Amino acid sequence: MFQNIGEIALLFGRTLKALPQTRRQFRKVLEQLFEIGNASLLMACVLSLFIGGVLALQTGPVMSERGLQSFIGQIVGLSLCRELAPVMMAVLIAGRVGSAMAAEIGSMKVYQELDALQTMNINPIHYLVLPRMLAISLGLPLLVIFAILVGWVGGALVCVFNAQIAVSFDGYMKSLGNGIDVLDVVNGLIKSFAFAVVIGTVSCHQGLATIGGPRGIGRSVTKAVVNSIVLILLLDYVLTRLLMHLDK
Repeated sequence: MFQNIGEIALLFGRTLKALPQTRRQFRKVLEQLFEIGNASLLMACVLSLFIGGVLALQTGPVMSERGLQSFIGQIVGLSLCRELAPVMMAVLIAGRVGSAMAAEIGSMKVYQELDALQTMNINPIHYLVLPRMLAISLGLPLLVIFAILVGWVGGALVCVFNAQIAVSFDGYMKSLGNGIDVLDVVNGLIKSFAFAVVIGTVSCHQGLATIGGPRGIGRSVTKAVVNSIVLILLLDYVLTRLLMHLDK
């Protein structure tokens, strides 16, 4: 475990040192960013719509019974901004994009394509890791913004069409506007950026550490997804405590 942590930290440090090479790899960054959006946008839309709807469906009737239906928009909005949208999108990206990164780099390692790159004096960190890290660090916060907006719409639809809640669209949006400010969205974006760095670093590390042929590629993909999700949840708690302290 400690060896893996050290290797991941070293890979992250080498990637930071490679940032001046971003200009040369700009086209690959755009290609990776397109792949991330193409692989995740539809699933993010469906997932966020139903998350917002379920939040309203669970809290709406209970709050309506107590005469607190005017706060439903605030509950749905804050839950999505601060917690659910960043975490759920990070888990989605870890499963869809992180696994693909680990599999692609792992197959290149197993079939000695990385050795061929080094023979041609091409640094694998610059050519493979840096574009993916930059793309996922940009792509995940953008997906989180999209997820927050779609989740708000999902909550509004449930509130309007559920007779037990009976909150108008205008009332829901007014409650949402009263309870949400820019800092709430910024907190979610900070979390999503940190999660993206974790997913990219862990996935690329597992790809570079792949050994043992096709079976080794499968093991690397599994480790990349599982380790990313565990670290996302641990980091979520740490960032939540830190951001709550800073808000005070």
